[in-house]
Amino acid sequence: MSNKKLNKGSSGQNRKAGEDYLDKYRQKDGVQETASGLLYREVEPGSGIAPTETDSVEVNQRIQLVGGKIIGDTYKEGIPDEFTMKEAIPGIREGLQLMQEGARFEFVVPPELAWGKKGVGNKIGPNAVLIFDIRLLKVMF
Repeated sequence: MSNKKLNKGSSGQNRKAGEDYLDKYRQKDGVQETASGLLYREVEPGSGIAPTETDSVEVNQRIQLVGGKIIGDTYKEGIPDEFTMKEAIPGIREGLQLMQEGARFEFVVPPELAWGKKGVGNKIGPNAVLIFDIRLLKVMF
């Protein structure tokens, strides 16, 4: 088995670890779950506008895997991400619409709302649950 395969985890390993994490996260204070299975909690409220499907957003975000491996962190880099809502994975597209400008949320995105059975590149394995810490800085029309 190659090292790459070990780092990403197998489909079965990731599914089991992800399900365990989702179960534990559901027990935390303030966690809510949408009909699609997206788990989230508000860390800090916002007071601006909320994005819609057709907007673009500027966010700071930390993305990590269930094992704690960070795969992206704009807080640390000091350069926010900008993207259209259509470019976001389904779980984040849904989650951002729950936020107002200035808000900071934590999202736990199950594989069905992220990259599913395929994973992506050599960073995100198959059936990976992703944890996002997102601050919505700006909504652009």
